Amino acid sequence: MDPVNPRPKRPVDLRLLAALAEYPVMASLVGVTMADRFLTTSTPLGILASVPLGDLEATVQRTAAAGKIVFVNMDSTPGLGHDPGALTYLKGIGAIGICSTRAAIIERASGLGLLAMQKVFVTDRSNLHRSIQSIARSNPDMVQLMPAIVLRYMERQARDLGVPYLAAGFVQEEADVVEALQHGAAGVCTSDEDLWELRRSSLRTS
Repeated sequence: MDPVNPRPKRPVDLRLLAALAEYPVMASLVGVTMADRFLTTSTPLGILASVPLGDLEATVQRTAAAGKIVFVNMDSTPGLGHDPGALTYLKGIGAIGICSTRAAIIERASGLGLLAMQKVFVTDRSNLHRSIQSIARSNPDMVQLMPAIVLRYMERQARDLGVPYLAAGFVQEEADVVEALQHGAAGVCTSDEDLWELRRSSLRTS
């Protein structure tokens, strides 16, 4: 696709906006045990990674039954491929969304009606520029921007992504959440369970 003429942006999924408006922390869930602990919390959003393929269906279905919106990290799921068949499988087991660094996967997921989050690792300004072009083509519902600390240097460029973005990587305390929000992020992703149930209304912003 011509990067100068990207396809029109889709409206942001209202479920994601509503969830992040109250709970700005998306839980990063590494393995089945952490996913099960997530079910006991009030936080509505999560990213599922490192779950063996044999446990994936049951884990996805438990999170969906609990009313959670969980993205399956396709890059970190052992045994899961990066092809249309993998997406069809995830759709079939009840997955709500997927996360990947691969733009082609993001495009295909959207076509199947799955929510799609594109993960972007920023190493320098030129890397972010290329990522903006890729995101314009893949048209994800959301972007995960790593590491979180880059936002303090690249807030304007991050806003150029044109879709809501989450900061991830080295988000370890409440102050990290506040800083990301102040630099335009819609929220953060973290595996630190102490942060999962933070409400936006309770954050200390001064």
